[in-house]
Amino acid sequence: MWFILLALACLALLIAQLPAFAAVGLGALPVAILLGMLLGNTTRIAERDTSQSALRFCQQKLLRLGVVLLGFSLSLQQLLEAGWQVLVLDLVVVVTVLCLGTYVGVRWLKMSVPLALLTSVGSAVCGASAIMAVEPVLKARERDISLAVATVVTFGSLAMFSYPLLFQFIEVDSVDYGIYIGATVHEVAQAVAAGQSIDPLALQGALVAKLARVMLLAPVVFVLGLYWQRQKDHALTEQRALIIPWFVLGFIAAACARSVLPMAESLLQALGYLSQAALALAMVALGVKTRWALLLNGGGKPFFLAGVLWVLLLGGGFFLVPIVLSI
Repeated sequence: MWFILLALACLALLIAQLPAFAAVGLGALPVAILLGMLLGNTTRIAERDTSQSALRFCQQKLLRLGVVLLGFSLSLQQLLEAGWQVLVLDLVVVVTVLCLGTYVGVRWLKMSVPLALLTSVGSAVCGASAIMAVEPVLKARERDISLAVATVVTFGSLAMFSYPLLFQFIEVDSVDYGIYIGATVHEVAQAVAAGQSIDPLALQGALVAKLARVMLLAPVVFVLGLYWQRQKDHALTEQRALIIPWFVLGFIAAACARSVLPMAESLLQALGYLSQAALALAMVALGVKTRWALLLNGGGKPFFLAGVLWVLLLGGGFFLVPIVLSI
């Protein structure tokens, strides 16, 4: 089982590097979950007793390890270089999308709280990586996670093509437009692809804003952990000790280590590949345990919610960016 999981994870990482896939911003994580679903729905491998321990290890241990190692791709210097306006912009975007998405999903669309949160956090922060980081806190079902990832792939890809097209019809500075891309496009890979489609200055602005947005992943996980535990305590009418997501502390520690310690570029690249590999394994394992029928039974509500959030990001961000950057 381990050999199969490793092979599919490596295949996902390789496919994501192909020019055709890189050009459309399709990262390794969505490819990994798709490969896992193809395996799980065409074989009975997930039902074997010998497979359960490997799948559980990937979804729990390797997932947390991947999130921790993701911290090495960020540094406090990057935040300082971005400027406080970009940080404020990202904070407003993340809080607005997360709160509005959860409210609309739960109150209007009658979605389960975990599904609404996963769909919203994927749009608000950094796509599939954010969904996988929040999953251990919410302990969501495989179907909900897969649906949330599917919405990120769908509307993140749509955003990636829409932003360069929109740029042709407006007069705006490339760097500012890149910041608009980074602050509102779902995945890092999608933001990079959209920025590259315009010019190097737009790519630079997109990377700065997107990395600053990814840095908000840690506080988002903490806040959602508090919110989710409060919801469960209210349902049980009793108070319990706070469960701290320690892997998020590891994420913060990794970012701090990157900021204060001299680290060779080759080491940082290796840690980045290791993070992607661990997360890809977790996604393959998730895909293996996800059934097509469960996704179809999920209905169109997550996609409708993700569509509403995409419109909010595209339209609201367009008017918000010049206001915040001019302060």
